[in-house]
Amino acid sequence: MPHNLLNVITLVSVGAHPVTGRARRAEQDARAVELGLRLAGKELQLLHAGDPQVEALRAYLGMGLAEMTVLQQPPRADVVPALGDYLRDAGAQLVLTGSQAEVGEGSGMLPYLLAEQLDWPLVVGLVEVESVTEGVAQVLQALPRGQRRRLQVRLPFVASVDNAAPEARQSAFGPARRGQLRPQDVAVVEDMLLEEARLQPARPRPKRLKVIKAKTGAERMKAATAKASAGGQVLTDMTPEQGAEAIVTLLRDEKVLR
Repeated sequence: MPHNLLNVITLVSVGAHPVTGRARRAEQDARAVELGLRLAGKELQLLHAGDPQVEALRAYLGMGLAEMTVLQQPPRADVVPALGDYLRDAGAQLVLTGSQAEVGEGSGMLPYLLAEQLDWPLVVGLVEVESVTEGVAQVLQALPRGQRRRLQVRLPFVASVDNAAPEARQSAFGPARRGQLRPQDVAVVEDMLLEEARLQPARPRPKRLKVIKAKTGAERMKAATAKASAGGQVLTDMTPEQGAEAIVTLLRDEKVLR
């Protein structure tokens, strides 16, 4: 099946600049749009669930698309039912998403919940769709350390796009302003879990200490002496307070504590 005959829908959200917090297009969602454009061209459909008045959504239209469908939802609504109903009625064959939202809950669960509701396969870490033949797509999935895995998955399916996917093209101001945001009134489902939850900014996880992996005694001895010669010290005849202070200093040097 030629890619331009695929019914591809890309889900987009409002992102936030990592320094200023200013609303913008989300980085991973923009990569999903880029991948969708390479598959379906101008036939790609953009879908957002939220407030149609957010101007940052126009940055996706500036990538070369004429319109975006916006399912009107309040800030703390459960958007999965509305998205699932729309995608099923639209006859979507491939649904592209980012891996995690940059604002709001940011749990990264939406692709999983959406695939579960639709009863479709889910591909995580999509990099490229190589071919589609007789309703089966051959795709590349990103793995740790730059590795790739080739998969075959039957249409329709949901795929979350990895940071290793092609970088998104720039957004042009003129097309962004001329594009149309088309709101639709849909049913609203309250997210009871989110109503009871308290959101707080995510913090970087503590850095783990390096673990020396060696198979033989000689390798372990070499690794131990190399570590000692790089600034280690032997502590003897110390009080418990002095020992605790030395441990805290080491953890700070290793950036486990801040």
